[in-house]
Amino acid sequence: MLENNLENAEDADNLVIYASLAKAARDWDAYHAIERCLKTMGEDQTLVVQSGKPVGLFNTYATAPIVVIANGFVAAPEGSNPRKYTYDMLEKKKLMLPGMTAGAWQYIGSQGIIQGTYETFAAAGREYFGGSLSGRTILTAGCGGMGGAQPLAGVMVGASILVADVRAEPMKMRLEQKYLEEMTEDLDAAIDRWLDAARRGKPRSVGVVANIVDVNDRLIARGIVPDIVTDQTTTELRLGYYPAGLSAEEADQLRETDPERIEELNKKTIARHVRAMLAFQEQGAVVFEYGNALRRVARQHAGVDNSYDIGLYMTMFIRPLFCQGIGPFRWLSISGDPEDIYRIDAMLLEMFADTSRVTNWLKIANRIEFTGLPARICWLGHGERERAAKEVNAMVRRGELSGPIAFTRDHHDCGGASIPERETFQMKDGSDAITDWALLNCLLNASSGADLVALHSHFAAGVSSGVTVVADGSEQADSRITRVLTADTGLGVLRYDDAGYEIAAETRRAHGLGLPGEQ
Repeated sequence: MLENNLENAEDADNLVIYASLAKAARDWDAYHAIERCLKTMGEDQTLVVQSGKPVGLFNTYATAPIVVIANGFVAAPEGSNPRKYTYDMLEKKKLMLPGMTAGAWQYIGSQGIIQGTYETFAAAGREYFGGSLSGRTILTAGCGGMGGAQPLAGVMVGASILVADVRAEPMKMRLEQKYLEEMTEDLDAAIDRWLDAARRGKPRSVGVVANIVDVNDRLIARGIVPDIVTDQTTTELRLGYYPAGLSAEEADQLRETDPERIEELNKKTIARHVRAMLAFQEQGAVVFEYGNALRRVARQHAGVDNSYDIGLYMTMFIRPLFCQGIGPFRWLSISGDPEDIYRIDAMLLEMFADTSRVTNWLKIANRIEFTGLPARICWLGHGERERAAKEVNAMVRRGELSGPIAFTRDHHDCGGASIPERETFQMKDGSDAITDWALLNCLLNASSGADLVALHSHFAAGVSSGVTVVADGSEQADSRITRVLTADTGLGVLRYDDAGYEIAAETRRAHGLGLPGEQ
């Protein structure tokens, strides 16, 4: 899984997996040291990794985690900016790194986020367009590790989607991976093909190599209002966002030579970006931020005081699913055999024949090209994950699969994240900033015997935790799967129940979660 991160990396030479800063290891020396430990350690030992660097191998016990990881936690001096302090004082000195699924060796490329994007677009169709996005237009930006799922997800829900990215390289990668159908540098030609597909009711993905602010300006000049507008660019002002007026190469060079200048240019571009989104919203478009802190950066750093007039995908579409423990569950064929994934698909279609949320997705998921190890994502809920994983473990035991299957999930899950600008934005009880829950999730998963647990700081923005458990066909794996996958989503349901969401309370009662005697 560590090596699989690099198979899906944006910049493998520098260990950067996605978002310009999420790395698999602190440096190459640390990476190779991790590899050596994993290949030689005993089953009753646990490897400790601190911000991408292995620091110790400890004797624990056979069912303890193989690896425990903490990434990016800092105590910034009073009065300092935690993000700048982390990057300028610590990350550049190779003392730490931010991790997320990259730093937890759980990243599976754009295929890992595609169902979340699909579910969001589909929910927008149900909420605002009578249940269908056929003949509708989606405008967005970002074709990197996170945003790269957008063009295919748009097509899967029947829309015509236009994706802008100032960099040609990630867009070419999405073409090769069949996540994107066509790309061009001709802005008007891209817009025309995008609109023509929508008029004909034909799902289509068009990529344009351009800055999103230039795309917005051209649409406004032509009097075109998209049906849906969102964005999945990175909003790191020094590390990843691209200013208008410069090519990607010019911006990258300026990023190295004059980071303060690139930051100032990016602030002006983000202001234009968000104000155009607000203008589209005023003209009737459904506009939402997709969790990249675009609204916060626009208000705090670019002077767009009304940026929060734009909604957040989490509160608009996803939170009811999280309240039921439903979220981005993933599995990988460690043997590398794609047939393992197809056999699991067939089993799940039978197991969840009465659950349209699962079957509708799996019937179209086989069009997704594998990148790196064959893998699948499917949004399963509390109880569903344990049931599915135990049957997969039985399939391994019976020899129906060619090797072990690793189960993991995005950190963007019901119990895995305490991030006030995203997962826990505007919680019903005002507990947005309480990070206890992500910490408890990590502790509980470790106590339950997960194979890997990871805890990540998002600087001052929040905390998230990750978990991996391996189905190797053993009876011990059966017990571990039951404990871990019940605990992981169970605590997430209790988190939303504690915040006052009735659908979470119903889920808690249905599964007997919580304290004895609790109603």
